[in-house]
Amino acid sequence: MELRHIKYLLAVADHGNFTRAAESLHISQPTLSQQIKQLERVLGVVLLDRSGRTVRLTDAGHAYAQHARLALRDLDAAERAVHDVQDLSRGHLRVATTPTFTAYLIGPLVHRFRSEHPGIALTLRETTQDRIESDLAADRLDLGIAFAGPHAAGIEHTALFTEQLTLVVGSGHALAEATGSLPVRNLTGHPLGLLSADFATRVHIDRYFDDAGVRPEIAIEANSISALLEFVGRGTLATVLPDAITRAHPAVRPVPLDPPLPMRAVELLRRHSAYHSAAARAFAEVLQSVAHDY
Repeated sequence: MELRHIKYLLAVADHGNFTRAAESLHISQPTLSQQIKQLERVLGVVLLDRSGRTVRLTDAGHAYAQHARLALRDLDAAERAVHDVQDLSRGHLRVATTPTFTAYLIGPLVHRFRSEHPGIALTLRETTQDRIESDLAADRLDLGIAFAGPHAAGIEHTALFTEQLTLVVGSGHALAEATGSLPVRNLTGHPLGLLSADFATRVHIDRYFDDAGVRPEIAIEANSISALLEFVGRGTLATVLPDAITRAHPAVRPVPLDPPLPMRAVELLRRHSAYHSAAARAFAEVLQSVAHDY
């Protein structure tokens, strides 16, 4: 048995088809079929059900593939460990964050990290918190930046800072000159533009209004913070955003609510017991330093 046998089996399982799997592996279909049969002979079991239009794993195949994926993941981590350069002259880091942080945290963070470690290539993407945790568990990510709360098994989390949500309006809005804290019930009649439901922030906002017994007038839902800031700065809409975003945009103004909007803890996430490269450790140190500003 060789490592390629495992990769070939998983490719067929993922594609459900020998032809597409062979194309993805850049080998011929007869070669792929022969190699899978060789693996089945070594193990003494049938791993693939070839009787239907789609090739599927047998029960034995499912059991084997589950462990094979874990083995490949650990081998990939081992390869990164071998090539990890402790002086940080080169390396690669995979980081994901929930979307609101790109509006205020990620810019200073990446600038600082690149200034200190220009040899490290950084892959950064926005996604949901659930996806961050599943990708960490599957070793598709090195680090994640998200919120505190119940985490998936095997996810290690470190507190960074606390984020405060704030009602935000433009300078021409009727609430822009409000003094003191505005009772939340007085938002009735003031249309809101809010982040869409796929944002973790929206969950906190909806829970706040539910607890206050208020049904806000939601005029616009958007999956872009920059779009919401544009709408709010130019028109009569109000929105709810982290106060750090408000501080960075002088064209909008915060309006304190009574009761106050919720705070939530921001955390650095990583896979427990995983190999943490020198680049990952350096990024975590820079992140902790930048987080002190918030």
